[in-house]
Amino acid sequence: MVKLSLLDSTETQIVQFWSFESRSRIRIGRAPDNDVVVTHNLVSRYHLELNVDETSSWQRWQLINLGKNGTLLNGVLVSQAAIEDNALIQLALGGPILKFEAGQASASPPGLASGLSCTHQGNAPENLFCIYCGQLLKYEKIVRQYYILRALGRGGMGTTYLAWNSQVGAQASDRPDSALLVLKELNTDMAQIAKARELFEREARTLRALNHPGIPTFYDFFEENGKRYLAMELIHGQDLERWVYQNGPCTLAQGIEWAIQTCEVLQYLHTQRYPVIHRDIKPANLLLRHRNSRQVSASASSDEKRQIMVIDFGAVKEMGTPPGTRIGAEGYSAPEQDLGRPVPQSDLYAIGPTLVFLLTGQQPGQFYRKQGQFYRLQLEDLPTLTPALRATIERVTEPRAKDRYQSAHQLALALADCLEKAR
Repeated sequence: MVKLSLLDSTETQIVQFWSFESRSRIRIGRAPDNDVVVTHNLVSRYHLELNVDETSSWQRWQLINLGKNGTLLNGVLVSQAAIEDNALIQLALGGPILKFEAGQASASPPGLASGLSCTHQGNAPENLFCIYCGQLLKYEKIVRQYYILRALGRGGMGTTYLAWNSQVGAQASDRPDSALLVLKELNTDMAQIAKARELFEREARTLRALNHPGIPTFYDFFEENGKRYLAMELIHGQDLERWVYQNGPCTLAQGIEWAIQTCEVLQYLHTQRYPVIHRDIKPANLLLRHRNSRQVSASASSDEKRQIMVIDFGAVKEMGTPPGTRIGAEGYSAPEQDLGRPVPQSDLYAIGPTLVFLLTGQQPGQFYRKQGQFYRLQLEDLPTLTPALRATIERVTEPRAKDRYQSAHQLALALADCLEKAR
């Protein structure tokens, strides 16, 4: 059974409620043919759906936003997400709030197989592992030795899961987090498209060959029941796009330091035997690691432990391969990349607009103006930029690759000089 309660402005009193038995889909919106009708000017006619996740081994619900004003789940704007018992659903920012409550049938997933189940009392419902013995308490499904715990994100190409490697976990039950990882699954429909399979397999091959503290570690790549999976290191952190939206623009010194760390990773990629071009450098793909478990000592400062990780290698390209399709985020990709002909300097180009976003909190697309036959960043009116940094960004975003810094190391030195002059 599922119960949805419309709450008052204090979120303490129930104004109206709806109950549903044996339903796999619940439609919510302003139109009278919805299962839950909520009359409010911010609510779309068909605002969202709640669907049972058919890929889960237990009855877990998924929220899918359909409304033009968006939907917030427990205060976070989402397009699609798993929904837990007692979650709060807000129909648009400033809109009405619904409380989601699931009955026992949909709220209690199965435990582990016989011989591994935990009988300790006192674990919170959301706990994945027992706080007393460290054993796994719940999971959605099993793929080989990987227990899928919950979805981390869903996109057009596939689904990213938080997973637990039972082979590692059996040897490290006192530290269950050591067996946690990210498992990427290529969607079944995308697996039928040759280009999607190629990009997914290329990401796996690339990560397998790389070894750098600023790049997630590759663990496994396999096919199971017609689906392709990629297992990699779980990074505890927040991407820079979300960081800025949450905290506001960063300081000049912090932005430059993050850019220099990104350059260090790019220098490693570009100097491989077969240079690797990332092709999708942007704030959303630069993750600020909350803790560096690989190399940082316990006595290191909090700033030293917060390392930039370059993630999402689904768009990588090796130098020397034929021209490909256009891949890159608007406002961040270089002109030659828009033509499907990326070079290492294309990754460096993206550092410029990335710095603009970090220091202003505004997407760089609005700062482009046509100058001759090219569009260029116009930065004269940005007081947050020093003259030296403005000149550096202008050079690294030159329309022609030959006019930019020619290596990530060269760009890093220029950024370090900007930092020194700003002190």
